[in-house]
Amino acid sequence: MKKSISILAACLILTGTAAVTAQEDVVDRLSVPFSDPGKPGFIEVGLVNGSIAVTGYDGGEVVIEAKTRTRRISQDEERVKGMIRIPVTTTGLEVEEKDNQMEIGVESWKRTIDLTLRVPFNTSLSLHTVNNGDIKIENVRGELDVNNTNGRVTLTNVSGSVVAHALNKDLIVTFDQIFPEKPMSFSTLNGDVNVTFPADLKADVYIDSDNGDVYSDFEVELSRLNREVVEENKRDRDGKYRVRIDRRIYGKINGGGQEITFKSFQGDIYIRRAK
Repeated sequence: MKKSISILAACLILTGTAAVTAQEDVVDRLSVPFSDPGKPGFIEVGLVNGSIAVTGYDGGEVVIEAKTRTRRISQDEERVKGMIRIPVTTTGLEVEEKDNQMEIGVESWKRTIDLTLRVPFNTSLSLHTVNNGDIKIENVRGELDVNNTNGRVTLTNVSGSVVAHALNKDLIVTFDQIFPEKPMSFSTLNGDVNVTFPADLKADVYIDSDNGDVYSDFEVELSRLNREVVEENKRDRDGKYRVRIDRRIYGKINGGGQEITFKSFQGDIYIRRAK
């Protein structure tokens, strides 16, 4: 991790299980305060293997739990017959905090590790994982940057602004409130994009769906004129020149406002209005 540690080890509360048997789940726990609990904080989490679940609560500390997902090995395998398996459950959980900026990570990238966080309501998040897990966020207010390569992304009762991508699974977002001055983006390659906005949403929407359909609860005033002309390259040595018309659909919701982009290659796009 690149940031310097600004809190002493004495500020961290670490609890665990002293004696471990092969059947017990071992959870590493840390409780870390922000430098200024009265101001919004920012948390960055990056995993190679595992899930990330974040819940907002009325508190001043970030409570982190990390658990290794143990692999199942058949005891019938010749090489382990008659032996007792001792699970390796260490996570190498690390947390660094400075100026209300917090980094959370684990040392082991080969093992699958699931992270669960309880954070103050007003917390911005940057969450990224690649394999073997979903990303879930609920009851958080802030700027959310979420990217999951092989799992689902589900954001529930969030407030603020969102940039979210789920490469191979569905992306589901439900807003309580939005930051109207912030652009937002929702995209997948092989999943559906399903976003529920407050009824008073005002937005300029850009929609790009290669092989899926688009549905909306809102009236979308579509513009078929003045589509952007994209000059991809100027003439090269062979005299080749390429120009194209932007294929995205452009429209306005409730007269227009903040810029919101929706993109899916194989899946459908759902733009929903909260009841």
